[in-house]
Amino acid sequence: MTRYANKKAVVIGGTHGMGLAVAEAESGAEVLVTGRDQRNIEAARAKLLSRAHVVRSNISDMADIVTLGAEVGQKLGQIDFLHVNAGVANLEPVERVTEDSHDRTFDINTKGAFFTAQRLLPLISDGGAIVFTSSIADESGTGGMSVYSGSKAALRAFAKVLAAELLPRRIRVNVVSPGFIDTPTMGVADASAEERAAFMAIGDAVTPMKRHGTMEEVARAVLFLAFDATFTTGARLTVDGGLGQDLSPTPA
Repeated sequence: MTRYANKKAVVIGGTHGMGLAVAEAESGAEVLVTGRDQRNIEAARAKLLSRAHVVRSNISDMADIVTLGAEVGQKLGQIDFLHVNAGVANLEPVERVTEDSHDRTFDINTKGAFFTAQRLLPLISDGGAIVFTSSIADESGTGGMSVYSGSKAALRAFAKVLAAELLPRRIRVNVVSPGFIDTPTMGVADASAEERAAFMAIGDAVTPMKRHGTMEEVARAVLFLAFDATFTTGARLTVDGGLGQDLSPTPA
C-alpha cells in the first residue's frame, strides 16, 4: 500500500472518472486533485480521505489556475508528478459547431491544459514527470469530432515541445491516449443515458478487443509513464483495445 510513499502528485480533473482512478491508484502518495462539480468534489473527499487535498478549480479560468498554483505550493511544495486530465467533448458535425462550443472545447482541452502546466512547472521537481490525457481522436478522422480531435491534437503537439524544453531538468512529458473507456460520462458530459448506452454499444463493436477499457487500466498506463517509464519522453501511449492500431482480425 505504500508503493508511492513520499511522492507528491497533482491530478487536474481528479475528482471523477479516469483522474480519480489515477489518484486512488497512487498508494502512499500525497495527492492534490481538482474538479469543478461540487458533488464530485465531495465524493472524491470521501474516497481519498486524509491523504488527498481536494480543491475546487476550473481549468478554463485563468484566475483559478493562478490560485491553484499558490495552493499547490502551500499544500505540497515541490511535486513529483503532474497529471493534466481535465477535458470535454461535444460531438457535433462541422455545420453545427458554434463559436461558443469551439471555444469551450479549446479553453478546457488545450488552453487550460497549457497554462496549468506552465503555472505548475516551477513546482515540479527536476527528474519529475508530466502526463497529459489526450485521446485516440488526436490523430483520427471520425465524423462529428472535428473540434475535439483538433483540441487533442494541439495538446499532443504541445506535450512533445514541452518534453524537448524540459530535457535539461530531466522532467519527462508524455501523453496517454485512451479509446473507449467505461467512465460515468463516457467522455460526453452532455449526453443522455440512452445516448451513452448507444455510444457504449458502438465502442464495443468497433474496438478489436470487443470491449471498453476500464478506468483502472488507464490509471495503470498513466502511472507507468509517471514513475516507471524512466527512459521515455515525448511519447504517446494508447490505451484503446487496438482501436487505433489498424488491426485486422483473422477471419473465422
